[in-house]
Amino acid sequence: MSVRIRMKKFGRKHRPFFRIVAVDGRRPRDGRVLEELGTYDPLVPETDARALLNGDRIAYWLGVGAQPSDKCAVLIKKYGANGTSLEAQKAALERLAQSRRRVAPVAKEEAAAPAPAAE
Repeated sequence: MSVRIRMKKFGRKHRPFFRIVAVDGRRPRDGRVLEELGTYDPLVPETDARALLNGDRIAYWLGVGAQPSDKCAVLIKKYGANGTSLEAQKAALERLAQSRRRVAPVAKEEAAAPAPAAE
């Protein structure tokens, strides 16, 4: 059995979302997986925050001979356990979290405001 690390497509039309998985190479793209190793969301505005990987498990699968697909190999090189862009990823995730925190209180204030009574 040849194990591959590749992307499994989720989402819907024009809203892609991928899980990075370890899968038997003979299985279809969206078939049964051995283990889920991370996610990749191409619609996140921060480029470095798009991929979230479990570096320990990826290192294990690479250690037992799993072959990554071309796109997954790039993501593993950048954001894996010893990735080249880990600090940029942490900064991007922090910026993304701060922007989401800023937006959330505004929505809560609008929802908490009482509606005018109709008489």
